[in-house]
Amino acid sequence: MGAAGSKLEKALGDQFPEGERYFGLENFGNTCYCNSVLQALYFCVPFREQLLEYYANNKNTGDAEENLLTCLADLFTQISSQKKKTGVIAPKRFVQRLKKQNELFRSYMHQDAHEFLNFLLNELVDILEKEAQAAKSDPETSSPPEKIANGPNNAQANGVSKEPLVTWVHKNFQGILTNETRCLQCETVTARDETFFDLSLDIEQNSSITSCLKNFSSTETLNAEDKFFCDKCCSLQEAQKRMKIKKPPHILVIHLKRFKYIEQLGRYKKLSYRVVFPLELKLSNTMEDADIEYSLFAVVVHVGSGPNHGHYVSLVKSHNHWLFFDDENVEMIDESAVQTFFGSAQEYSSNTDHGYILFYESLGASSKS
Repeated sequence: MGAAGSKLEKALGDQFPEGERYFGLENFGNTCYCNSVLQALYFCVPFREQLLEYYANNKNTGDAEENLLTCLADLFTQISSQKKKTGVIAPKRFVQRLKKQNELFRSYMHQDAHEFLNFLLNELVDILEKEAQAAKSDPETSSPPEKIANGPNNAQANGVSKEPLVTWVHKNFQGILTNETRCLQCETVTARDETFFDLSLDIEQNSSITSCLKNFSSTETLNAEDKFFCDKCCSLQEAQKRMKIKKPPHILVIHLKRFKYIEQLGRYKKLSYRVVFPLELKLSNTMEDADIEYSLFAVVVHVGSGPNHGHYVSLVKSHNHWLFFDDENVEMIDESAVQTFFGSAQEYSSNTDHGYILFYESLGASSKS
């Protein structure tokens, strides 16, 4: 990597961002699913900054038990504090901890990057919530809960129920969906909110993220054996149902459902469909009157023709430059190269590098004209 690293430094020259580090991650036998997601998270700057702050606030608690959060904070701190600008780091402690914690990731089989991302974010939230609880029950601890989880645990005025703790993981990734069901008999609308860390979208050939999001929010009629039990009518009724985004997240993570179970084959098949993902995305299926604008900053790419084998790499935007991370290797790529990862317009194509998980950061709202 020495040569590749210096090549990257040469390519960037005096445009090498001040204080930034571009490090490849060593592969410990099929751990590319983990490396590709870690790179995407490292270049999710608000998340990285919170994690480094967490490390700085907690590094003196020497007897603290090691967990996935401490291992991740340790890894990100290790990368950001390197003297060299480029190189390779072995995320050994993190991978060992991951395998210890979850048997799903223990084998040398090909793992799913989306499952890993989901597991990791939920695990980080669990750890932060436990720490905040512990800090509350033990006032002697040095950090107040806000320090640990960046959000005080507010009890409601009547003191009956407490709001769930909002950690910095929630602040970055959590959005809220509203599931609206309208009874076609009495017109009553029942709305149910649910939180999400990412949106999993069904995909179609020659489509785009915008059309996939439209389908996600399209109205579905519930009839025949799918009728809805309306509380007002006290009976099963035909109804219309749709999903809308009530609160868009700061970091929008979109998972393209590229692995589909094919009944006739009795197994999963990879869909290599061409799905265009824009560098700038307008989110319009929200409850607000404004479009939310997002900018793409990372893509986890699945390389290979099937679901049970293959490889993961990631594309990352950092300080207006696009970089390609493939385990130990890091190189600069042109922004126009991003479109080569949209997928294939033909069923059988030699190109098997397809965008799988997309990371967008919110630029704020723009009013709809």
